[in-house]
Amino acid sequence: MKICSVYTILLAICLFAGMSMQANAQTNDSIANKGRWGVEGRAGKITDKISHRLNLNKVQYDKIYEINEDIIRRRDAVRADTGLPKKKHMQEMKALDTERSQRFKTVLTAAQYKRWNDWEMNKKEHLEEKMEKKRQKKEAKDSTQQ
Repeated sequence: MKICSVYTILLAICLFAGMSMQANAQTNDSIANKGRWGVEGRAGKITDKISHRLNLNKVQYDKIYEINEDIIRRRDAVRADTGLPKKKHMQEMKALDTERSQRFKTVLTAAQYKRWNDWEMNKKEHLEEKMEKKRQKKEAKDSTQQ
């Protein structure tokens, strides 16, 4: 009889601990999705940068935020699709960048769009330079090891 009650108590403790961990995990998931690294947080951060550079008005800010949020959600879905071949993955990402650019064109003035486009091109150039330096470093390292 005592053994049965001990097992009952242990079972109750395990169930309580399991429910507690599940509730905590759900809370952490909802915080992550709404926090700095969630879709809304990333969309807000990007939109804030764009707004600062281009002096967006409230209507433009809201529309750019919606576009960024949509594109980020779709980019995350592409990243999550592990069965996608690398080439197709890159094509999908490029298509999303192109769509984002076209959608921005409908919201921004011509001058704002030019400043945004120049800024994007500058970021791409810096990234390409960084990747080239990394490639050269790797090649140099590989040649010294042989």
